[in-house]
Amino acid sequence: MASDKQLTANRANAQLSTGPASPEGKAKVSHNAVKTGLTGRTVLLPSDDVALYQFHVERIFQQHAPEGDDEKRLVQSLADTLWRLDRIPSLEAGIYAIGRRALAHEFADESDEAVRNALIEAQVFITYRRDLSNLGLQETRLRRQYEKDEAELKRLLAERAAAAKKRRDQEEQRWRKAVQHYKMAQDCGVAFDPAEIGFEFSTEQVKARMLQNEIEATIENGRYYDFKARGRFDKVA
Repeated sequence: MASDKQLTANRANAQLSTGPASPEGKAKVSHNAVKTGLTGRTVLLPSDDVALYQFHVERIFQQHAPEGDDEKRLVQSLADTLWRLDRIPSLEAGIYAIGRRALAHEFADESDEAVRNALIEAQVFITYRRDLSNLGLQETRLRRQYEKDEAELKRLLAERAAAAKKRRDQEEQRWRKAVQHYKMAQDCGVAFDPAEIGFEFSTEQVKARMLQNEIEATIENGRYYDFKARGRFDKVA
């Protein structure tokens, strides 16, 4: 175990280690928190807002409510792809802004300012056509990736929903059988023990389920069951 002097020295050293001080260092460290747990890959540019990205990811996760690694991986991919897609318009605007500045001296002999601006805009497109084209290809690739991941996620969600419905239906079937056995035991005047016929429900649980089913059925038929006051079915006025 460390001595008191060593602990004191460790605390003093910790106070001296405050992390990076430069804006570049702080930006780099801030991005450590947004590396995906699945790939370890940083998805942000130095100019991106870390808090905004984290809020964006949380919103997408809340929207889809994934369960299991496969669903979570796909939702993370959807969030990252949307983030990149939202970045494209600003990148395109940035390319045009760079082009306008670089070519601002062009067509100085054109006296009509509107015509000159149109010529510069066209020259920007021609000069940076490859960059703009690559950006368009990147957008197409990202949209295809998003559609692929979205389709796979919908498939997994549908499978999970179907499996959950199957479990609910099976559970309901088991309850119906238990209630049927309870009613038969009552009609025959014999004791009812759910455990003897493979049910883990108690007799009181089965009885409560039977009354619940009867109440729900009478409500659907426009009747109510006031078993405390009358112990019989009465027509709703």
